[in-house]
Amino acid sequence: MKETEKSNSVSEQKARIRQRYKGIDEDLLEVIPALPKSDFYEDQREKRVGVYARVSTDDPNQTSSYELQKNHYHDLVNRHPGWKLVEIYADEGISGTSLQHRDSFLRMIEDCKAGKIDMIITKSVSRFARNVLDCIGYARALKAMNPPIGIFFETENIFTLNDNSEMSLSFISTLAQEESHTKSEIMNASIEMRFGRGIFLTPVLLGYDHDEDGNLVVNEDEAKTVRLIFFMYLYGYSTSKIANILTELKRETKLGNTTWSSSSVLGVLQNERHCGDVLSRKTWTPNYLDHKSKKNKQNRNQYVQQNHHEAIISRDDYIAVQRMIRNARYKHKGFLPELLVIPDGALKGYVSVNPRWAGFKADDYINASASVITKDFEKYENHISVNDGDFDLSDFEVVRSQFVTSTKKVTLTFSPNKITFSSESLKKLDSLFIEMLVQPDSFLFVVRPTTPDNRNAVQWAKMKNEKKYTRPIAGSAFLPNLYALFGWDIQCKYRISGVKRKKGNEEILIFNLQEMEILIPNSTLEESETDSDTTVPVFDDDIAPLSANNNFVAYPEEWSDNFGSKYYQQNSTAEIIPFKEASEWNTQISATTYVPEPLSLTSPSEIAHGIKSIIKDIKQEVYNE
Repeated sequence: MKETEKSNSVSEQKARIRQRYKGIDEDLLEVIPALPKSDFYEDQREKRVGVYARVSTDDPNQTSSYELQKNHYHDLVNRHPGWKLVEIYADEGISGTSLQHRDSFLRMIEDCKAGKIDMIITKSVSRFARNVLDCIGYARALKAMNPPIGIFFETENIFTLNDNSEMSLSFISTLAQEESHTKSEIMNASIEMRFGRGIFLTPVLLGYDHDEDGNLVVNEDEAKTVRLIFFMYLYGYSTSKIANILTELKRETKLGNTTWSSSSVLGVLQNERHCGDVLSRKTWTPNYLDHKSKKNKQNRNQYVQQNHHEAIISRDDYIAVQRMIRNARYKHKGFLPELLVIPDGALKGYVSVNPRWAGFKADDYINASASVITKDFEKYENHISVNDGDFDLSDFEVVRSQFVTSTKKVTLTFSPNKITFSSESLKKLDSLFIEMLVQPDSFLFVVRPTTPDNRNAVQWAKMKNEKKYTRPIAGSAFLPNLYALFGWDIQCKYRISGVKRKKGNEEILIFNLQEMEILIPNSTLEESETDSDTTVPVFDDDIAPLSANNNFVAYPEEWSDNFGSKYYQQNSTAEIIPFKEASEWNTQISATTYVPEPLSLTSPSEIAHGIKSIIKDIKQEVYNE
């Protein structure tokens, strides 16, 4: 009974709906007609018109193109009664793929928002914008204003206030963007071919002019300024001080400015062309849409040619200046870097890590160590024979400390920008300051106590309420070089267990860098890319790596077949043997200086004379004027 009632109710609802949608008598309905939609060609109403024009280069030859566009739009507006030209907004020498530096375009949009413009006219979609998002975005935003503002694209005959305009506009703007992409790829390929054949781009540079063949030739008057800048920096003047002196002397930059800044001085000091060399592609542009250049960190091929043209500054003076610049940020004081190496004792061949100098490379550490070691670093082995009746432990292994959880472990953690010691490490050495030493051949890292007056001293601990706490050691200057020396991944952290060695009043901490835990960021293990651009999981479903906070813990592959070292090899490791064999450790012996790549520099006396002579000549020139 209930189902029958329900069926009748549904039928009645459907009948009522059918009756309602039959409508009413048209004579009873009054229609108020909508205003006719504006047609671009027929609309006679008063309109304030803004015109946008863009030429892609600021070459003088493009002036004719702009003038033709300007005359055309004046005629177009005059042919339409009621139209009034507000302004022709023009950008010259600006790409259409980005709004960056398109000042006239942005000013036009602001005038639209301020109610000064009713309609925009432009030659084509590619002139308006070669970026799909910008083109569609601004068309929609202007259409949504009250009253709406339309854009008319002449070449494509598209008016954005028409209902069917957006599909056509989307398609054509996509083609315009892809055309820019293609042109960008062609240009990059052309540049690569030029550089590969030693045909370099040599923009204007202070100290040089171009001859009729485009070669760099020294401009002697400007070269005085270049030499003065280099000599003053080598003599100890800061870039800001040099800038002030050049401004006082009214020396001109290449662009004719007489006001110098620290950055303009630095630009002169860092340009390799002043020593006769050419380095191509120092920067590159990752995205053709925004045109933002970035420093080329081996993202693209680079090409170097020495002795490409006549030098103003000697190459050795230039190299010395670059070393000084690299370390100015670390507040290092000194004319040239000093790499210190232990010449004798149990730490012979260990190189002292300079915590405030970035100028050294991995090879410098290797060469410094080799300069005092006369033979290859030995690999020690200990052959143990077990007496009859003794318990033979030769098949037993001593478990690595990395596999044992304990808060009382001597550990050292390397991060890309800092070094951190465990609290237990601080308890082993009674000193607030340490010196860090590295043995490149054996991959050993030693910490020895020192005093604050040691030029390579670092503070690894701080006192609070008479208790010592760990203090991270900033390593932006030297850690990239150590990572390169050890062959480590700059994205990862490395944790190494250490041991204390003590003899009399001598004590040190030793870390074997080959016995390490690798802390890999989670983000790098979630997925990996294959050659087919598809992503696959790094681990199988039934395998999960050990996690340590935001990192996964990994171990060297050779550890997979054992738990640690053989029992009888514990006293024959590389960390221990040198100290067992040495009758005297001499771990506090002073390090001696190793200077990598000795440079033939202009002497301080010559530099001082050069500075005085150049300034005298410049002042005499000003006086004669």
